[in-house]
Amino acid sequence: MRFEVRAFDRSAGVVSTVFDAASAQAATALAQQQGLAVLKVRAQGKVGWRRSGSSMQQSFPVGQFSQELLTLLEAGLSVVESIETLREKESKPERQQLLSQLVEGLYQGESLSQALERFPAVFVPLYVATVRASERTGNLPESLGRYVVYQTQLDVVRKKLVSASIYPALLLIVGTLVIIFLLGYVVPRFARIFEDIGRDLPFLSRMLMDWGGLVADHTASLLLGVGGTVALLAFWLTRPSTRAALVTRLMQIPALGERVRVYQLARFYRTLGMLLRGGIPIMPSLGMTAGLLQGHLREQLTQASRKVSEGTPISQAMEGCGLTTPVSSRMLRVGERTGQMGEMMERIAHFYDDEIARWVDWFIRLFEPLLMLVIGVAIGGIVVLMYFPIFELAGSLQ
Repeated sequence: MRFEVRAFDRSAGVVSTVFDAASAQAATALAQQQGLAVLKVRAQGKVGWRRSGSSMQQSFPVGQFSQELLTLLEAGLSVVESIETLREKESKPERQQLLSQLVEGLYQGESLSQALERFPAVFVPLYVATVRASERTGNLPESLGRYVVYQTQLDVVRKKLVSASIYPALLLIVGTLVIIFLLGYVVPRFARIFEDIGRDLPFLSRMLMDWGGLVADHTASLLLGVGGTVALLAFWLTRPSTRAALVTRLMQIPALGERVRVYQLARFYRTLGMLLRGGIPIMPSLGMTAGLLQGHLREQLTQASRKVSEGTPISQAMEGCGLTTPVSSRMLRVGERTGQMGEMMERIAHFYDDEIARWVDWFIRLFEPLLMLVIGVAIGGIVVLMYFPIFELAGSLQ
């Protein structure tokens, strides 16, 4: 909350200052710490943590917070002392304010899960449910450690996919820039040379020169159009509905669709396994993990959840609704026999992760040479078409 404080300063008289604080009392305390005699405190409005969810999630590092809180708890500090310590070391006002509100909630008698639940845009229901389950067992450090490991494993898979796509993306960008340079700068100059010679050009060479002239005459408009298209595409891809539709389309491609399905199942089983190991019952866990699946997989999970609620074993429900592979079906049955379903689901996710990593490595090894070949043919074709009339002229002179 943002508070406007009117106070008396011995050197400046009556001043008006704005503080970010959890309450009017906290704003008064901040002003008094600066040597001000508070006259009036007025709430001005909300601050950072009430704005849109995506920016808040990016601003507050939940993973780092969990790791540091776990370290302090394992060192023997209480939950309140640990969060107060994190608040004292925090330098960014918005994060400091959020931690202050957590501490305030704890002092008012709320549990940690209740305090976290007041910030749904920062702490997702999955995180809150993990903390709430640990409060029943009295083992918060173990649950935090499990969540940190879970988040780290998700990040590892995500980083593998991102790192694998960096080189092809750079190759595509550089190739495109080279082609634009040839069409916009080199080709028009060759066109002037051929105009001075006065010879008829082959059809393909003449088409290339026309394209080069078009690019040279409208360079600014083309660059503006390309920039606007890229910005619009980037905005379009950030929308959740767009990503969901894109995933649905990708899953319709025979070879690629199966890999997208396996990637979603890996996240689903890893999350479900973590929740089950944390002591959360199967039905609430299935409800919280539904958002990890897209398209028809979410509908299949709804059907599986209904079967489980009717008493069908988890392995049969998952297999009957198409949420397994032959390997995971067998592992689920083993988990039911041993009573270690949470651990077995995490092993299924690990198996899926290894399968995805092998496929990504194979795909990149195949895709990179093909991309280089396509770009090389495009650039080589432009160069050959530019020099082809010169070769013909040299042949006629001989």
